[in-house]
Amino acid sequence: MAALTDTGSLPTEWAPAFAAVPRHAFLPDTIWADEDGGDTECSRSEEPERWMRLAYSDLPIVTQWDDGAVDGDRSTPTSSASMPTMVAEMLSDLDAVSGHRVLEIGTGTGYNAALLAHRLGAEMVSTIEVDAQVTAQARTALRSAGYTPEVVCGDGSLGWGVRAPYDRIISTVSLRDIPPAWVAQTRPDGVIVSPVSPLLGGGAVARLTVGSDGTASGPFTRSAAFMMLRQQRYQGTPVDAYLPGDWPGDSGQSWTSLDPEAIGDDWLAQFACALALPDVYYRRNGFGSGWTWWLFDTAVTSWATVDSVPGESRFEVRQSGPRQLWDEMEAAYTRWTASGRPGYERYGLTVTPAGQTAWLDEPGNPLPGHRK
Repeated sequence: MAALTDTGSLPTEWAPAFAAVPRHAFLPDTIWADEDGGDTECSRSEEPERWMRLAYSDLPIVTQWDDGAVDGDRSTPTSSASMPTMVAEMLSDLDAVSGHRVLEIGTGTGYNAALLAHRLGAEMVSTIEVDAQVTAQARTALRSAGYTPEVVCGDGSLGWGVRAPYDRIISTVSLRDIPPAWVAQTRPDGVIVSPVSPLLGGGAVARLTVGSDGTASGPFTRSAAFMMLRQQRYQGTPVDAYLPGDWPGDSGQSWTSLDPEAIGDDWLAQFACALALPDVYYRRNGFGSGWTWWLFDTAVTSWATVDSVPGESRFEVRQSGPRQLWDEMEAAYTRWTASGRPGYERYGLTVTPAGQTAWLDEPGNPLPGHRK
């Protein structure tokens, strides 16, 4: 708990739960943690002291790769124990108190559900996990630690209507779009806390208050990087679908003074641009000492490339289709800088049955890409 108290991340009301719930009891025998710039494996049986040190470090710990594929090459982490400071900060955002019924999306190891159960009582907590193996491991760990919240194996994007309505919903997986079911299953004046990762990049925690009209709205509170909700993972369309024939196709050439790496190297800048361009994604390919940025729209109508060459002051742009995607990206970045490079807390999200809208400073000021 030292890291939590030293950083001020641990709210006083949650301190007893963090002191009582043993994080190590929810971790598997083999874990992976980024101590020195890479996810290194650690086995409890082979390195017990290091394993225990990692269990109580302020680090995210990977507990599953490639959706548990036996023959996976550990290319993509798909389940983890979040870093304790992030757990504490999101529980602070949730502001759950005695008497509140809570639904957690993404059980993972079960540690977060145990904290909720300790504070609110197990009968007030439901948690849902899509992966059957992860669900079983979490259920076993919870029972062994003496906690018995309702643990469900199912599609978290649908919520869990059996025990709705909830006073609070908290997600420990990230997503692009807040599911309408979550709003429908939350009481008026209830709160939804969830990481949001726009398609283009960046990520932050949204804290939404549900209205009596079936909508939810609120600000982002802090940056965050979580694994994506499986139902909202996006696989980009092959480049050939955008660019039939030989390069450069029917693209037009232009030049820009904005190095795309200035966006890619700045998580906040990337997030601000991503909110303004909700249906745009990018790929990045190396060439020599530089990078080619490819921008695509999800409707598969338009694409753009920008070549980032170190030391240059202008960069070649190629664009094709009804949308000039690089121009849109540059405009979004320019608006962000002209607005004083606003932080996460100045941005927010409003969710309605028709979709969601990102805004700056107030719901009445939607970002251009979200205007109806």
